[in-house]
Amino acid sequence: MAIDFTFPEEVEDARLLVKKFMQETVQPKMTELRDSKASGDTWRIAIKELRDTARQLGLWNPHMPEEWGGMGLGITAVAAMSAEAVKTPYGPYLINCQAPDEGNMHTMLHFGTEEQKEKWLRPLCEGTARSCFSMTEPEVAGSDPTQIQTSAVKQGDEWVINGHKWFTSGARGADFAIVIAKTDPDAEIAQARNSAFIVPTNTPGFEIVRDVQTMGGGGGHPELRYNDVRVPQENMLGEQGGGHKLGQVRLGPARLAHCMRWIGQIEQALEMLVDRAQKRYSHGSVLSEKQGIQWMMAESALELYSSKLMVLHAAYKIENEMDFRAEVSMAKHHVANTLWKTVDRAVQVHGALGYSNDSPLANMLINARWARIADGSDEVHLMRIADMVIRSYNETGSVNHAVGDLPL
Repeated sequence: MAIDFTFPEEVEDARLLVKKFMQETVQPKMTELRDSKASGDTWRIAIKELRDTARQLGLWNPHMPEEWGGMGLGITAVAAMSAEAVKTPYGPYLINCQAPDEGNMHTMLHFGTEEQKEKWLRPLCEGTARSCFSMTEPEVAGSDPTQIQTSAVKQGDEWVINGHKWFTSGARGADFAIVIAKTDPDAEIAQARNSAFIVPTNTPGFEIVRDVQTMGGGGGHPELRYNDVRVPQENMLGEQGGGHKLGQVRLGPARLAHCMRWIGQIEQALEMLVDRAQKRYSHGSVLSEKQGIQWMMAESALELYSSKLMVLHAAYKIENEMDFRAEVSMAKHHVANTLWKTVDRAVQVHGALGYSNDSPLANMLINARWARIADGSDEVHLMRIADMVIRSYNETGSVNHAVGDLPL
């Protein structure tokens, strides 16, 4: 039987090591900082020390090759580690595997020249720099990057970039941005009109307009203006006209990386729901004995189980260089909605406590709502899945290729 859902020893060891680090080192420190109402400087020093400890333990860059200071793990192992890390505040950041840097590292490793890698990727891997990905624009639909209006015009050995972006997550404090801009407006194929550029954030004309306020307050998603921003030719990332392809290559694994982190949050929310239901007494019994609450638990467990299987299978297909588009779209839609529903159920079971900021659930619910929009809205993924189902049927007479291509 070829199917084996156990992790290889080195993957399980990495998962357990990050779990132990988060539970025994990070969580007590976080509790101490919160209880003492530590200052911002104290928090920053503590975070740096925890990152140093993670590096010493070998828990650093699990997603990157060893020659770039990483653990050299495949995406399945990264999924296991991310699901554990995200249960603790700052967890992914402490092991240098946080968005958007994690996705940008993959992008630069895949598309960057050797010079670009040394100049921009190396500091990201060492944890001495931060980055952002600047694609979404307020004037056009973010789900259709062929409509991007930001332009890059060649002038001599430079490109001059002008445009308006927002939700450039992490831009404040980033050392550089990967910017998607239109370089070939007359290209016959719409997907060949855009290119990607590395733009240092200290470049004249790079302007942070404001931090866009979200449901959760200041979410670290700034609005930007590019005002005659000049970058040299060597700052083009990938080929001219390859911006759409670069974005899709980046976003495929990045979507799955989000799913990996969301699985950890789903599990955490379900555990909180179960714990609360067994301790809260109301109307003659504890909540866990009431059928309505049991159904919440059961539905959440079913959806979490299928989420894990989807993520593992999509990761398997990525690692084995197979077509993973349908699987990642399905996983992104299903896991994001499972996160939303499970956290909402946990809030309901916690009642007023769940709605308050005395519990982490309120903030988790805000982030869960974002999950159904980020990296492709629910509806876009459903449209893509339907398109792949139709194509599979028309080309092969079967829908199997679009539903996992499994031998059953």
